[in-house]
Amino acid sequence: MTWAIIALNTLVWLTLQGAGTSPALATSVCTLGLIPGELSGAVPPGTSVELGEGLACVTDPGPQPTRLLTSMFLHGSWLHLLGNMWFLFLFGNNVEDSMGRWRFAAFYLLSGLAAALLQVVLEPTAAVPMVGASGAISGVMGGYLVLYPTVRVFTLVPIGFFLMSIALPAWTMLIYWFVIQLLGGVTMVAGAKGGGVAFWAHVGGFLAGLILVKIFARRDYVAAHRAQRYRPRGLGRAA
Repeated sequence: MTWAIIALNTLVWLTLQGAGTSPALATSVCTLGLIPGELSGAVPPGTSVELGEGLACVTDPGPQPTRLLTSMFLHGSWLHLLGNMWFLFLFGNNVEDSMGRWRFAAFYLLSGLAAALLQVVLEPTAAVPMVGASGAISGVMGGYLVLYPTVRVFTLVPIGFFLMSIALPAWTMLIYWFVIQLLGGVTMVAGAKGGGVAFWAHVGGFLAGLILVKIFARRDYVAAHRAQRYRPRGLGRAA
């Protein structure tokens, strides 16, 4: 299922979004991206939202709830897509192992929905379309923290002009990442610009993953692996 989700995101990017070319990218973001102010009703229908030079979206009547789902499979650039799919590849397979394919699919989608809803609740007047799988993938990372907190993952640390690879427990990296997202969200609420990053969606997805993994992970799997010592199967993945 992890590979199927990666394939689906990539297929949507290459076909529906034209691999980032115009006008397919702007059209997909405007018609299928989630506008928090549209869902909350805080942004009136017909409001023009500038995306870039010569590009703008116009909000539609009604809350458009289906975009909570469709926005999860859209991306804004090649870098956005590749970064998200890399993190899903690193953490997804092991979380999927704990619950099976279809339970993992439900876990992934529910994490993404929770992520989007928290962003809407805390940024209800935002008019810029929100796209990306990062909220759902944040849920996968939260689940990974619960299941495999002591897995050793390799991190590149800059020391002077050199990069050193250091093995750290997964919990240190994941909690550090979560704190960065939380601080970013607080900064946005305080009035500073967030550079287009949906920090609260990351926070919401991560917290949802922490909770939902306890429901979706099979108890027999968790019990069988609790006493085992894991080692990474590639960067950030447990054997």
